Amino acid sequence: MNRRQFIGSTALAGAALGVTPLLLRAVGGGINSSTAAAAVAGEARVLGIANRSLDINGKAASVFGLTGGDGKPGLTFTEGDQFQVSLINKLSAPTIIHWHGLRPPYDQDGTPNAPMPLLAGGEIRHYDFPVGAAGTHWMHAHTLQEQNLLAAPLIVRVKDAAKTDEQEVVILLHDFSFTPAEELLSRLHKVGGSMKGMDMSGMGKMDMGGMKMDGMDMGGISMPGMAMDLNDIDYDAYLANDRTLGDPEIVTVERGGRVRLRIINGAAATVFTIDTGELTGTLVAVDGQEIEPVPANRFPIAMGQRLDITLALPSDSKAFPILALREGALERTGVILRPSGAAITKIAAKAQVKGPVMDLAFEATLRARKPLAAKAPDRTLRTMLMGDMATYNWTLKPQGPLMVRGGERVHIVMMNHSMMAHPMHLHGHPFQVIDIAGKPLSGALRDVVHVPPMATVTVAFDADHPGKWAFHCHHLFHMVSGMMSSINYEGVV
Repeated sequence: MNRRQFIGSTALAGAALGVTPLLLRAVGGGINSSTAAAAVAGEARVLGIANRSLDINGKAASVFGLTGGDGKPGLTFTEGDQFQVSLINKLSAPTIIHWHGLRPPYDQDGTPNAPMPLLAGGEIRHYDFPVGAAGTHWMHAHTLQEQNLLAAPLIVRVKDAAKTDEQEVVILLHDFSFTPAEELLSRLHKVGGSMKGMDMSGMGKMDMGGMKMDGMDMGGISMPGMAMDLNDIDYDAYLANDRTLGDPEIVTVERGGRVRLRIINGAAATVFTIDTGELTGTLVAVDGQEIEPVPANRFPIAMGQRLDITLALPSDSKAFPILALREGALERTGVILRPSGAAITKIAAKAQVKGPVMDLAFEATLRARKPLAAKAPDRTLRTMLMGDMATYNWTLKPQGPLMVRGGERVHIVMMNHSMMAHPMHLHGHPFQVIDIAGKPLSGALRDVVHVPPMATVTVAFDADHPGKWAFHCHHLFHMVSGMMSSINYEGVV
């Protein structure tokens, strides 16, 4: 797939929302000192989209980045701030950025042509809306460029953050391939096409232990149906803050201190389990929303999800690895928390035991600190998540926008009729998990929920934010292969 073909596919994704482009509120032309000065007039912060280079396992990698005016990746705000940002595209290619977890007006949300078109190379676009409540969020391209690390943290802190006496450690996870994303997608479709006509029934139920067929080089693409269809791409590296375990980030921490991990799964196609090792962590928020505290040592995290985990460090001088274990595989990544003077032991990038497979058992234990008010649904939407590795076609049925009316309490029943899990994301709205497999609960508020194969999950949200909002799988290659729709408010044009 070439760039023109892919941009066409993103336009179709926008068209699925049933919207037409609005006049671009941007400064055209190349980036220079005068346009940059115009961008930062008033209180606006500058956020630049640019190329950068990483060393990944001793090999140079050209990737994308999102950098604030302080030279650091991403942006940090305080609750109550205005999101006054001038986004500068320093790339030659067009792109668009989604503010994942925030609730902007829908014309500033960052979905291609819904209604804003892609941001052209050399163009500047201005954003201005309230950042909302505190939480761990992130920003990322809503194109295949997300695979090439076009993402960054977007943190909103509480006003009295200094009083919490917690050291903040942000960890952004990625899966990385030296193969361009367009080629990865093309290979997935070619593999699917080569399997058409074969009887694939039951293949998803086969436990092959991740084994590949002898003599077949799939170029990083796993065979359909193998290992419960957990991972359809074998990546060259798994990163935590742009680094592998061969050269991990070492974070200096205080002995006996408290740490708040803000963990973001920015991977395109990989589920992880966070392993805090001998430290017991306390999960206090998911997707930027507070939950009743849950102590544990392992915490599953699907693509697009975020975890806030607090740690109480002992007073000794040991170093503590915080690891992200690839689902159903040996690969892992992570960072090292190191008190001053602590020795660091090298950690292999592959474990001896495969990472856990994410199901809904942990999700079922989570409870919102501030659940939605009890209310019967005004509208129940049902959608089937469909597709398979045999064809690599993915979809939501019914196709086309799902309609709601402002002021309604809405339930979405998601029924996964495929043999791959789907982390389902709704833009512009937090939702509450209220039913898993027919068992009601007052679950967590989220904006991404993991729906395993053949599972059914119901969520509830209040239709209080008019617009035409993307609703899609956060597995990047499922989304661009058809698993994307929208929730449209009646009367919004």
